[in-house]
Amino acid sequence: MPLSMPRVFMLRVPFALAIGLGAIALGAACSRSKPAQDPPSQAAEPRANGTPRPSTESPAPAIGAPPPKPQVPAVEIAGSPEQRGRDLYARMCVVCHGEHGEGYKADQATALAQPDFLASVSDNFLGFSIAFGRPGTTMSAWYTGAGGPLSFPEIKALTAFIRTWQTQPSKSLNEAEPHGDVAQGKVVFERECQRCHGDAAPNVRILKQHFLAHTTPGFLRYALQTGRPPTAMPSYRETLGDQGIEDVVTYLWSLPRVIDALAPSRPPPIPLGPVPLNAKGSEPRGFQAYPKMTSVAVVSEQLARKARMVVADARVPSDYERGHIAGAVSVPFYEPEPYFAKLPKSTWIVCYCGCPHAESGALAHKLALAGFTKVTVLDEGLGEWQSKGHPMREGRAP
Repeated sequence: MPLSMPRVFMLRVPFALAIGLGAIALGAACSRSKPAQDPPSQAAEPRANGTPRPSTESPAPAIGAPPPKPQVPAVEIAGSPEQRGRDLYARMCVVCHGEHGEGYKADQATALAQPDFLASVSDNFLGFSIAFGRPGTTMSAWYTGAGGPLSFPEIKALTAFIRTWQTQPSKSLNEAEPHGDVAQGKVVFERECQRCHGDAAPNVRILKQHFLAHTTPGFLRYALQTGRPPTAMPSYRETLGDQGIEDVVTYLWSLPRVIDALAPSRPPPIPLGPVPLNAKGSEPRGFQAYPKMTSVAVVSEQLARKARMVVADARVPSDYERGHIAGAVSVPFYEPEPYFAKLPKSTWIVCYCGCPHAESGALAHKLALAGFTKVTVLDEGLGEWQSKGHPMREGRAP
């Protein structure tokens, strides 16, 4: 079925305020003339609001290597926010962003530790990105109010840990209102930037309203001027010059900043639901046991013939709610252990995500360590499943 979402007007609201407003209404009109401010140092646990959506395809690493070992839940850890954030990062972020924030471990995930990025990004931008994700990509919404597993203090702890990688002083950015040529900026963007940052491009999709809603002119100018070495993002200081950069920033600043959002969501975990699918069906044919993978074509064919199996969605519950394989149950890769007792060891379990292998591979590895032998990973991931028109469903029910 087609997935649809109501719209919400949240234009570069400070992070703490944005998630607080979500408890009051689905929309708030806010000024976009001032850059977003960092959240206050103290904030009460907010009530809910949400956003996002998943799915991108890009090369993923081999899934055979063990993922990071599960840690004690962050709420039980004493110490600084940075220490709590380190634990959360190891459990939930390493699979895509890398152990040291180097990025590109799966699905072109951003290099969070890149020096110029950290010197120019605000805590508000980081917190909002973690909380509400990046709609249309595999960056999930992690805030409880958006259907994710993290509280507001935990998101602040993650942001504090990411800040420990910062090696340069924070930059004083030029936040003047853009004054270039919109039409010329569009031409330059399409020529120089579209292939990497367009709506279907492999890297950060900067045309997305959700990205633009919480960026600033200064952040955009600085990124174009300095690039992101040693990534593939070059400096455009010489090739475009000051005017060319100003034209691109002006074009980006002219684009809509209205972001899609889901209605307030209940926090996870999502109950497992009935397993297996087709309880009286026969064994599936052609499944390859982990660390091998099974293709979308084989899994869809076996579901069509009513073979008995469990389809396990390894993503964050916020992604599951916005769209999952029909009949799949939510078993998040970062904390699957509470579900193990209810999962049948005598039945094949197909793990999938949108990366297309990072989170599903982590889940499959943990299942294998727990003694599940009939485990496989959906080879091409959810993006391929959707592109083939196979059945999808939205909401908390399988």
